[in-house]
Amino acid sequence: MGPSVKIFSGTGSHQLAAKIITRFGVPQGKVNIQKFSDGEFQPVFLESIRGDYVFLIQSTCAPTDNLMELLLMIDGAKRASAYKIIAVMPYFGYSRQDRKDKPRVAIGSKLVASLLETAGADRVITMDLHAPQIQAFFDIPVDHLDSSAIFIPYIESLKLENLTFAAPDVGSTPRVREIASYFNAEMVICDKHRKRANEIASMVLIGDVEGKDIILIDDIIDTGGTLAKAAGLLKDKGATSVRALCTHAVLSGNAYQTIENSELEEVVVCDTIPLKHSGRKLKVISVADLFAIAIRNAYENKSITSLFIHSQMREKVGKI
Repeated sequence: MGPSVKIFSGTGSHQLAAKIITRFGVPQGKVNIQKFSDGEFQPVFLESIRGDYVFLIQSTCAPTDNLMELLLMIDGAKRASAYKIIAVMPYFGYSRQDRKDKPRVAIGSKLVASLLETAGADRVITMDLHAPQIQAFFDIPVDHLDSSAIFIPYIESLKLENLTFAAPDVGSTPRVREIASYFNAEMVICDKHRKRANEIASMVLIGDVEGKDIILIDDIIDTGGTLAKAAGLLKDKGATSVRALCTHAVLSGNAYQTIENSELEEVVVCDTIPLKHSGRKLKVISVADLFAIAIRNAYENKSITSLFIHSQMREKVGKI
């Protein structure tokens, strides 16, 4: 008899984990996060995991306790003699710190990768890293899922006649170009310049959007400032409509208000991060099916390559 599957959820991803576990078809693993008066906490597995495949679902969004909790769960699973420990991180926090772009700064994503390996993770399953090269920071397998498998069917359902895609900054160009080429659509770029983090000094448009229905594509929406400014610029240049599709809804500060007051018709996000509030313009699409397939394929030692191919993914979602 081979190793069985046990799936556990961290406190930062309870809602998404419940959907993934239901879709996968196993009972949710029992774990208790003991909390102490000084703020410390200690995960305790309430069932045997000896010799099992252990999947730990936790997005490492704010607060940083979510990252520490995941590390402690990995360490606990290792000390409980789990056969394999897979960190399922729908949102990989600190991914924006992926390079040394100025003197005397940390590379946060590399540090997180080292911490996960040191804690005892055997594999990581995540989605839409801010920079794909972050995978090279790991010496263990990383399965990097692509949200376009979720977004492409939604875009098709909109049936927009004059579809054009927009990159909200130069860094997101490769991601947007891939989806634009899938639809054989045009692409424009909103080139922004920052004076400091989360504050845009200026933005210019590269391309023509007159009479076009624009879809902005990005991996993270944080304060919402970039997308709001881009939407305003696109409308000023003659766009008929502007909407945005973003994987990870960080939505910090006044983001909810910024979105509501913007020219954006809607902002479609995934549930990799739980929303703090609802919003008239916010629409959530679940990634539960995608991660359930990835977990099953990892457990059964099947290829996960098909999860990176849009046409195949549309056929596979919902068929585990």
